[in-house]
Amino acid sequence: MNQLPEAASLNDSILMVDDDPVAIQLMGRILSGVGDLRFATSGESALQLVRESPPDLILLDAQMPGMSGFLVFDALKAEPGLADVPVIFVTSHSEAAFEVCALEMGAADFIAKPVNAPLVVARVKTHLRIKSMADELRRTASTDALTGIANRRQFDESLQREWLRNQRDGQPLSLLLIDVDHFKLYNDLYGHPKGDTCLREVAQALLGAAQRPADLVARCGGEEFMLLLPHTPRVGALHVAARVLDVVAKLQVRHEASPTARNLTVSVGIACYDAASPRWVHDPAVQRSRTDPPLECTAGDLVRTVDKALYAAKAAGRAQSALLDIADVDLQLPCDATTPAPEQRKVALG
Repeated sequence: MNQLPEAASLNDSILMVDDDPVAIQLMGRILSGVGDLRFATSGESALQLVRESPPDLILLDAQMPGMSGFLVFDALKAEPGLADVPVIFVTSHSEAAFEVCALEMGAADFIAKPVNAPLVVARVKTHLRIKSMADELRRTASTDALTGIANRRQFDESLQREWLRNQRDGQPLSLLLIDVDHFKLYNDLYGHPKGDTCLREVAQALLGAAQRPADLVARCGGEEFMLLLPHTPRVGALHVAARVLDVVAKLQVRHEASPTARNLTVSVGIACYDAASPRWVHDPAVQRSRTDPPLECTAGDLVRTVDKALYAAKAAGRAQSALLDIADVDLQLPCDATTPAPEQRKVALG
């Protein structure tokens, strides 16, 4: 684990929210040099700024016309991506009951006006350090210790979030399952330390193949990796799978025990849920033409489909990809995985 900072960093983002420009100017002078300062003069504009770029800490005036600080606070805590942003209430109320109410709501702290400059700086720095510690703990809990990429827990959370987005917005979603071919033979021949190094190299290669910020590469156990591709139809997923085969081949990791190739290879399963799927439910025109009700599908169906697609790629000879639609989740593939024929692509073997 990285050593935690002893003081706030200028990279820390602080949002000050107050309808009084004079109060914002005063707080800005007090916190100058503590972090990257932003400000909002209304609850609505504060929420917009937070959603665009979540800060590390919010200093929030409790009493503002229109949308009060308490309503802003409730809105923040209602959004999963913003609920962990600490909020310090700043108010002219100094009664103990008012402070207790703010803390019971879940506020990180309470500062009474007129503010005491050294006290404000000390409390802000303290809560920025606490936020940094919490972020590091969350990062550790969601990161694979060996490869440094996302772990299964983070993948599951991301898949569920993207699936809900798909159901809401009708955006395509694809998933890749990548398995290192004959990895047990690699470990047996070269030893586990070399095997660990190999997995780290493959993980970095997969990060290079996933070129968009929304794409997620995760290690899901052993020598298996998942690549989640939001907003990606099957054509794009096939393109990414081809890139995966290519970047792993370019590693040129020697695997003399492999019956597939002289160098390390991977097999890739692809599962897609897009407008070409028989189960797609987001096109009203298509739905009006149907005589049968659409079959419901889940994020779990996408995972089960990609597992079958990986099996098809392996059964066809490994070092290649195979694609199945989410409608094929219940498909019973024969041992040669040739009926129906998944869409496949091979990598040139060295």
